[in-house]
Amino acid sequence: MNTVNNNSSSYPRNDRQGGSSYSPNREEGGEARGDQKGPVRRQFFRRRKTCPFSGANGLKIDYKDVRLLYKFVSERGKMMPSRISAVSIKKQRDLSQAVKRARFLALMPYVAE
Repeated sequence: MNTVNNNSSSYPRNDRQGGSSYSPNREEGGEARGDQKGPVRRQFFRRRKTCPFSGANGLKIDYKDVRLLYKFVSERGKMMPSRISAVSIKKQRDLSQAVKRARFLALMPYVAE
């Protein structure tokens, strides 16, 4: 009786058996990266941004203060994300509400020219 194996295909199977596997901490010589001699590179220290609206001396968000709102709006008229402008989540909501009010009252354009 002649049976057909449905699992076989014309392409060779790649089970990754017997081959070398990639390891990010190994180099071609087989040595670990920690074994290398040379200068130790220091990690870049990024100073944490603080919210300009928080604290005792913080700025006040007001929809009538268009000059302040323009600092948090891009050249194309889009609001800057909080990860770039460093505004806290709560103040970002207040800021977006103020920008929307200023746009509605025609103090600010919706899009740049």
